[in-house]
Amino acid sequence: MQNNLLSYIEISKENLIRNIKQFRGLLKGKTKIAGVVKANAYGHGDMEVAKVSSPYVDYFQVDSIEEAERVRSVTKKPILIFGYLNEDGIKRAIKINAIISAFDLIHILKINHTAGILKKKIKIHLAIDSYLGREGIMPSQTENIIKEIKNLKNIILDGVYSHFANIEDTMNRTHAERQIETYHKCVKIFKEKGFPDINTHISATSGILVYEKRENLHSIVRLGIGLYGLWPSDHLEYLNKKKIILKPILKWVTHVAQVKVIPANYPIGYGLTYITKKATKIAVIPQGYCDGLTRTMSNNGEFLIKGKKAKILGRVAMNMTVVDVSHIKDVIPDDEVVIIGIQGKNKITVEELAQKMGTINYEVTTKINALLPRVVK
Repeated sequence: MQNNLLSYIEISKENLIRNIKQFRGLLKGKTKIAGVVKANAYGHGDMEVAKVSSPYVDYFQVDSIEEAERVRSVTKKPILIFGYLNEDGIKRAIKINAIISAFDLIHILKINHTAGILKKKIKIHLAIDSYLGREGIMPSQTENIIKEIKNLKNIILDGVYSHFANIEDTMNRTHAERQIETYHKCVKIFKEKGFPDINTHISATSGILVYEKRENLHSIVRLGIGLYGLWPSDHLEYLNKKKIILKPILKWVTHVAQVKVIPANYPIGYGLTYITKKATKIAVIPQGYCDGLTRTMSNNGEFLIKGKKAKILGRVAMNMTVVDVSHIKDVIPDDEVVIIGIQGKNKITVEELAQKMGTINYEVTTKINALLPRVVK
């Protein structure tokens, strides 16, 4: 299959399963793992990742109903939808038996009403805003929300959750500790006011590494960036790399479209941002910013061809990028090009691209065009 594809994203089944097992080994007791496959599995391919990881995780977490429907087509595991759902989304979530997030009382009432129309009950997880300043009820509203929920017949309060704001900043724990204390106070109220067995979760990958590992603190953790073999931050990698080994699961592959020699004093690409100083052998690569390469890679980034790094010349265009292959022998059309991953003895990491793009590893992979085929190997 790969030989017939011009450009594609290769996903390592072995590394994906291995990463899950690494985190499973860090957790204690009956803590369940929700594999986070929102944003097209951080750009890796939601259906492909969900299908491979389904036997090894307990839940999947997505953001939208469309994501949930795709994931439901390949797994029977419970699906948590964390994004806001309107009436149509709620109906569709009920149809596929998803668990949905509730943001506030207005949203809870809308969910209850919509479920009532369908004469169904639906499980919800209630978001608590413990000093993140985003979605969820304010901690002071906890007792009143509990009273309201107890009067509603069409929802089942299955969980309460929150999000850390800066748990990866281990040098400054003050805010994280404030969040933990606030969230635990809210959880305690829920358990004392009639929900003793409610599911709780606050930790994503950073939280697992800093706060949750080897502690039986909450019933669920949300494994996102770590699932894909990437670290939430350089600092957390430094602190944990001897305890847990993560392996990236993504390889971005394309092929050379054209090779030619252009003379000295010749422009390359839009805007005339690169002029050759001497005769230069170039290769035209059929990937550009519509595929996920930002224009900040212009005259800046590199690709791998025949195991050697080839520097980008000129601007990254919508569908094409030019690289210098003067130093690489015998490059011909259809030769493999690696944008992310290993080729020969060389590699280009997501973190390298993030640095050149001026962003973080999360954004690099999530920007990869969803139309590129994902191939599980």
